[in-house]
Amino acid sequence: MESIFHSCKNHDMTDLNDIAIFVKVAQFESFSRAAHALGMPVSTVSRRVTALEEQLGVTLLQRTTRKLNLTAQGRAYFNQCSEPLSHLHDAERVLVDTQRKPEGLLRISAPVVLSQEPFYDFISDFLKTYPLIRIDLFITNTFLDLIAENVDLAIRFGELRDSTIIAQRIGKSVRYVVATPDYLRGRPIPAKPEDLSEHQCILMNSRNNEAEWHLVSGRKSAKVQVSGPISSRDFQSVSAFTYKGHGIGLLSSNYCDERIERGELVRLLPEWTSPEIFLHAVYQTRRFIPLKLQVFLDALKAWKSPLWIPLR
Repeated sequence: MESIFHSCKNHDMTDLNDIAIFVKVAQFESFSRAAHALGMPVSTVSRRVTALEEQLGVTLLQRTTRKLNLTAQGRAYFNQCSEPLSHLHDAERVLVDTQRKPEGLLRISAPVVLSQEPFYDFISDFLKTYPLIRIDLFITNTFLDLIAENVDLAIRFGELRDSTIIAQRIGKSVRYVVATPDYLRGRPIPAKPEDLSEHQCILMNSRNNEAEWHLVSGRKSAKVQVSGPISSRDFQSVSAFTYKGHGIGLLSSNYCDERIERGELVRLLPEWTSPEIFLHAVYQTRRFIPLKLQVFLDALKAWKSPLWIPLR
């Protein structure tokens, strides 16, 4: 990779490519990871940062055998340079993308609940529509660091706390209180949310197999302490053990509607649901979205997923 910026170098001033390399090293806190992201040898990255420090007359990075830290001057320089560099990258990409088709590698993170045939069909159709795009797919419930892992877009359910990312709501779902006829046989049917505490419940992300379920009905709200024989970290497991009759589950309405219609599940407390759960597409803060990412985002918004209701 000879140049990050194709026409911004001026020998009378600091090389913008050296600044861009320094910013990438600061973001990754690593010469080797920055070099991998830039497609450059580690030795070249180190040499270019050293040259920048010599030209500026300051030490930007404190190097040790174990860790790489920004000096006070390095932090101040990074804060001043990173956003303008992002804008320059965006401006160049705008010009390039207007002259080509969507192409390149997209690194996508998706939760485990999506690891089913409908999502794979969606990805397959997308790749057939855009044959110049390649996808590196991360199926994980871990909230990956988008910058550190070089992830272009992550699909996430629920509330988001990271203010450094852009998040677009693309869908929503609610969860129903359900159980199998076998589980309910011989047991009292819950008449109000508080009755759930007397039942076995299938839990997700609980502590010591105990959890608090939040349910709403119009303007009414209830929080109930529930417990049960099994807790899991993923939605498929919770669904599977609910279907097998081990207790009451709180399942996505889209996910269990057909089973309710067939009588395989019984919806309990039908006036109550979970609060709305929103699905987000999140990506790094940028004014300009690369064309390959924009077309994926558009396709995701248009996809009729069985797990959420699209937002219009």
